[in-house]
Amino acid sequence: MALNLANYEKKAAQSVKAFWGNRDAARQKQIEAGKVDAGSRGAVTGGKNMDGFVALMIDLIKANGLKDATIVREGRIPLTLPGYFRPTKQWDMLVLRKNRLVAALELKSQVGSFGNNFNNRTEEAIGTAQDLWTAFREGSFGDAPRPFVGWLMLVEDAPGSRRPIRDRSQHFPVRAEFQGASYIERYNLLCKKLVQEQLYTTTAVLASPQTAIKTGKFADVSDMTSLKTFVTSFAGHIASEAAR
Repeated sequence: MALNLANYEKKAAQSVKAFWGNRDAARQKQIEAGKVDAGSRGAVTGGKNMDGFVALMIDLIKANGLKDATIVREGRIPLTLPGYFRPTKQWDMLVLRKNRLVAALELKSQVGSFGNNFNNRTEEAIGTAQDLWTAFREGSFGDAPRPFVGWLMLVEDAPGSRRPIRDRSQHFPVRAEFQGASYIERYNLLCKKLVQEQLYTTTAVLASPQTAIKTGKFADVSDMTSLKTFVTSFAGHIASEAAR
């Protein structure tokens, strides 16, 4: 049976519009309340900017036959899974079925402040996956097949994220692939390596300018880390679980 990708391109464009719209609304709300956060933090603290992509994942679950899934998208405790190196980790979205973990998703974004935030996101992504898979190996999720573990990143498409960056290391050379790579390119490298090292089932990085609040425009960076690759892999995992 063919996979149903739930008209993902149209829904992704709507999700991008909602992302920028939610940020703008959160910033405006803070201004009106006289509580303006430093930098762009006010746009981040105002709400769940990636909810459109959560809705897309839910549509993929329903379209591919997993009718009895428990979909968790809010609530600190319901979204929490046990770890190994730390007690727990709160995920952005979970899919469960008959007390089994089917999928765990992280849906992240970055607007501005690319330098420090890239390093933080990288450390978080690696640590989160390593912690989950070690806990899985040690039986924290019972006797069950490997879940789908996905990481999707939406990055602002701007001069700061497209500009080549130089790095220096006094004692040993920086790896060649990072030399002169922009932050968007570095996110692409990160996503590729996360999959190659089997830390995530599938990853994606999308680049979108702030003007996409009107158009929903976004761009893939590579085929391996494209949105189509992500939704196809996720839909395949869901369809396989539904047929189980």
